[in-house]
Amino acid sequence: MPEEPTVGLVLGSKEPRERKARSQSEVAKRRAKRTDKPRIKDIAEQLGVSVATVSRALNDKPGVADDLRRRVIEMAAELDFTPNMAARSLNGARTGAVAFVVHQHGIPVANDQFYFVMLRAVERALSKHGYHVMIATVGERADGRNEELRLVSERRVDGVILAGPDINSSLALSAIQHGLPVVLVDNALERTPSDSVVCDNRDGARAAVEHLLFHGHERIAFVGGPTTWLSTRERRAGYEDAMREAGLETMVIHEEATTVTTGMAAGRKLVGVPHTLLPPSAVFAVNDAMALGVMRAAREAGCRVPGDLAVVGFDDIDMAEISDPPLTTVRIAKELMGELAARQLLELIHTERQLPVKSVVATTLVVRMSCGCAAK
Repeated sequence: MPEEPTVGLVLGSKEPRERKARSQSEVAKRRAKRTDKPRIKDIAEQLGVSVATVSRALNDKPGVADDLRRRVIEMAAELDFTPNMAARSLNGARTGAVAFVVHQHGIPVANDQFYFVMLRAVERALSKHGYHVMIATVGERADGRNEELRLVSERRVDGVILAGPDINSSLALSAIQHGLPVVLVDNALERTPSDSVVCDNRDGARAAVEHLLFHGHERIAFVGGPTTWLSTRERRAGYEDAMREAGLETMVIHEEATTVTTGMAAGRKLVGVPHTLLPPSAVFAVNDAMALGVMRAAREAGCRVPGDLAVVGFDDIDMAEISDPPLTTVRIAKELMGELAARQLLELIHTERQLPVKSVVATTLVVRMSCGCAAK
């Protein structure tokens, strides 16, 4: 069981009123003198005690009189002292918290039909070991790198799960360099050994395309996201494997994101342009959101799905089953991936394991109506 955070404020102190009533101007003067973050040394100097005494008081260690402990805590609050979690970690202390980090997608994490399922599985697994999960989102800077997280740089957590192919490698490397246990989910670093949990993207994509080939389709398009994303690259590779073995030409479109909106944009390029001589008869989309967007674009262009255009997605989110028509897709075991990520992170936190582990979870083709099966 990880230790509970040991720094806090003592309530209900019985200090004499005059000692508690330090003037606001006196506190302001102390703060004004400082231009950087207060340190334990500053608290020690203010009170005329040793650094070791302040450290023991703030970490609830024995050997400090109650009266002095209260004064230390009060001074820490007045100086806006924030404990250095990196130093605490070096001393063997743990925070009892783990961060689950996803990229900002414009919707609350709770509404994300993919990563929220993983998050719940992570929470269930870690709560059994006394950990609570902090949810954090990151955006991108102008140079395309993810924003730095203070909870990482200040080691406010015992470990980090980075979920999604749109988490830039710079953030993962930063966490690793700060000495934090890190597990990537639905992503992996190309050159730096690290723990990761992914699904079998390539085999799942290949199975989806082979299913369309079985239906007799020869003009099958691939609709994907950024080529920098691991899932896009691997699923495109599976698509190309199947098309190459069938001796067929590929038709590939990449968009800047993998949303319903970008799926619609890709769909319009494929079926909504009058001068297109040979539009595809089928589309394999890198995820369900894009597949749903393609179907919407097809309807706008007067195409029937699956009559004129068969569509297959990837992920098997909740919307896939209730779309019109229900979407044929590749199911990812999202809960299992979350459980594995939690298990690997706990192992990194509590053991000296050095060899990175990459867990690859199998996928399953879920056949519904959008591919044309039920229509035949």
